[in-house]
Order: sequence, then structure tokens, then C-alpha cells
Amino acid sequence: MSDTFLMKYKIEPQYLTHYAGVEEQRRQKVLIPKGQVRFGVNHDTGNAGSTAQNNVDFYERTAKGNYPAAHIFVDDKHIIECVPMLTAAPEKACHVLYNVKTDNAMFGEDANDGAIGVELCFGDGIDFEEAYKRYVWVQAYAAWKLNFPPTAFAGHFQLDPARKTDPVNALKRYGKTYDQLRKDIVLEYHACLNKNYGKEEEDMYEPLKYEKWQWAMLLTVMTDSNKKGQIDSIWVAKVKEEKLTPADLLFLNTILDARIDRKVSV
Repeated sequence: MSDTFLMKYKIEPQYLTHYAGVEEQRRQKVLIPKGQVRFGVNHDTGNAGSTAQNNVDFYERTAKGNYPAAHIFVDDKHIIECVPMLTAAPEKACHVLYNVKTDNAMFGEDANDGAIGVELCFGDGIDFEEAYKRYVWVQAYAAWKLNFPPTAFAGHFQLDPARKTDPVNALKRYGKTYDQLRKDIVLEYHACLNKNYGKEEEDMYEPLKYEKWQWAMLLTVMTDSNKKGQIDSIWVAKVKEEKLTPADLLFLNTILDARIDRKVSV
């Protein structure tokens, strides 16, 4: 991990109250072991016009009797951390349902136990471009701070497709796509480390330029790994659709050995 990351914005800690002896509450105050935050989840609030402070205030008012929580809310003026992750020892937050298993399939971990959840605020009274800049930056910073790849993010809509549309819900209102968000996070990551990011890196997020026979060979390998429980079917599907990217392959290579050792599929 590089020593220097450009701190463009301030992250404001406003931790939710933890109530001793109360089982159901937003801030569980359960620490995530060092090095166990492996990815991030992109969210939006789904509540147009509500600011970061509005959302944190609501969480605080309803802290008892509710489980759902995110770590960070971002608008055009503030980045507020209400469950510790970047400004103190990381804690778990319930921002994805436990009974959906796409997070386990993609990353080998439940999002609540091993991912940062970041919420984008949008709507009337919020300068979306300024909010988006902060949203991209804080997630790039999270990848650096927590030492996971800047490609290791998933949208809530990907993890819980039957119920959720965020952050696509907010992005599409302003002419942005989820693929662009992923690229922007990586671009910001490299820019804040003073590293060049050009055509070669852009190509990392385009489908592999394979011939048909190469796709067929890769499909055979992926299918075999899937049958052995090493690779989840989500990756086989991407190969069948010829949508697997170099970044996907790099991510798989980064985590596959660890997952196989733990006998967890990716």
C-alpha cells in the first residue's frame, strides 16, 4: 500500500449511538478483523432530496429497533461516516441482506461481514456532480485504506437483484452508468496515488478480445472449476456471454488461491 493518497475531502465521523444490551440496533459495534474488509458495495439512498446529514440524523433517531445501516453517506457537501470504517477500527454494518448469496459467490464473504457500504445522496437541492465526485473519491480511498483492489466493488442491485436497483437508480437520473462508476473509481484511485491511467488501463474494463476458440477454451476451464466448487456460476455466465474482462481475470487470480485454500467458491 502506497504511503500517500490525495485527501481531497474530509470524512466526518458522526458515529451512531450504541446501546449496551440492546440486540436489535443499527450500530452493532462488532469489529471486523484486521485485513478482512475485502470489497465495497455501492448504494444510493433511494430517497431523492435527502442529504447526508438528513440520513444520518434519521439513523440516529431510529437507532434502536432496526438493523439496516451503511457506513458512509455522501452528498455534495459532506462525507459522513456513521458506522466506523475509515476513521476508526472497522465495524460491521447491515447494508445487504444475509440471505442473498451473490456477495458470497463474487467475493467469498457476506457483505455485512467484509465490505464497506457507501450511500450516494441525490435529488433536488443536491449538486449531483459534486456529490458524485465525493462518492467516487471516498470509495477509491476506501480501497486504498483497507487494502483491497479498486475493482472489488459491487452495486447493491447486483447483490440483491430481486429487490434493489441502487446505485443505478440515482446514476441514470443524471446520465451516468454503473460501468462508468466502476471505471471512475479506478481512475480516481490511480490519480490520487499520482499514477498514470491511460488506454491500457481503460481496456481492462472492456470484454476480452478473444477469438471464438479462445472463449470456448476458457469456458471449458471455467465450467470445470465450477463443477469442482472453485468458481461460481456467475463467472461461467460472463464467459458464455463473452463479457469477461481482463479486470475480472485479474480479480479472480488475486483471490482464487485464498478461496480454494478456504474451500470457498468465488
